[in-house]
Amino acid sequence: MVATDPTLSRELNALREELSTARRERPETAASPPRESSAPPSDPPKDSAEKDSAADEHIREQLGEFIDEATQFFAQAEKSIAAHPAQSVVGALLVGILVGRLLGRR
Repeated sequence: MVATDPTLSRELNALREELSTARRERPETAASPPRESSAPPSDPPKDSAEKDSAADEHIREQLGEFIDEATQFFAQAEKSIAAHPAQSVVGALLVGILVGRLLGRR
């Protein structure tokens, strides 16, 4: 297994923690406020709750895929840089010059 950037690893772990915290807090925040009428409170329509659940699951899957892709991208970049250090330095220098010129024109 290729070692990844420690900063990237910390960021990914922070995202995972935030996601798990949001999952735990969601049922608490989703509770409806007390109603003022004397009628008994009715449950929200199951279709709406099912849609929210499906949307949340879809977002979790996409976030997981994004994290996996980012990890693979950085691992591949690390391998490429290790295999071609001179080309990587020259490329980074050129990108830096280009960004500097673009930002300097403002």
